[in-house]
Amino acid sequence: MVHRILIVTAVAAEADSVAAGLGHDTPDTAWEPVPLPGDLTLRRHADGVDLLVGGVGPAAVAAATGTALACASLTGAGSGAPYDLVVSAGIAGGFVPHAPIGTVVVSAAIVAADLGAETPDGYLAVEELGFGRSAHPVPHSLTGPLAAALDAGGRPHTVAPVLTVSTVTGTAGRAAELAGRHPTAAAEAMEGFGVAEAAAAYGVPVVEIRAVSNAVGPRDRAAWRIGEALDSLRRAFSLLSPALVGSPTAHTVLANPTTSVEAK
Repeated sequence: MVHRILIVTAVAAEADSVAAGLGHDTPDTAWEPVPLPGDLTLRRHADGVDLLVGGVGPAAVAAATGTALACASLTGAGSGAPYDLVVSAGIAGGFVPHAPIGTVVVSAAIVAADLGAETPDGYLAVEELGFGRSAHPVPHSLTGPLAAALDAGGRPHTVAPVLTVSTVTGTAGRAAELAGRHPTAAAEAMEGFGVAEAAAAYGVPVVEIRAVSNAVGPRDRAAWRIGEALDSLRRAFSLLSPALVGSPTAHTVLANPTTSVEAK
């Protein structure tokens, strides 16, 4: 049985790195374009991988991911079959010292870091307001095989919470605030929670995989290493391919996932 995986990135450069890492960037392993509603296009490979550029930010990527999941849940119209796993992938800022530049972060939890309210007594997460959730814990049954594959390949990596923000951190004060609320977080990006919310709506397991391009803190574009991070992302997916594509390793353990991490 070929397992179906949806990998969602924010921009095309990230998707290209993922495709190259999976070994699907040559003419003899071409992707089939599959149009979706909303002017979206999947890149589909025969081994069961669909790759989607979903846009920047949690709202855009949630809408795009939801569209892909909805189409996959329907019969006919070339929709294929429902997905077994959704992966949010791309580059990210890393929290020092947990995740230096080049580190690959596998999400122990996918956390909406600014979904809540500021009060005179401090920040309140959306759960404390009684309006839902701000975190999707990812079970060790999923993160374990991925971390093992990266470890075997010698890639620097960590399994830790990944924060989703709508405004990228650009000051030391904001970085310290986030680190104070989420002391074990290793990375910050803009899409993971949107992907996770869409996946949860369809009952599909989800994990986030990020390669660190810069330190979370004062905005310093000269210090960004986007090319290095994209190459790290490519190398990571090359190592992760056996655990993700056409293998039951990352799927058979997901029937009854258990929470194994503290999302905060």
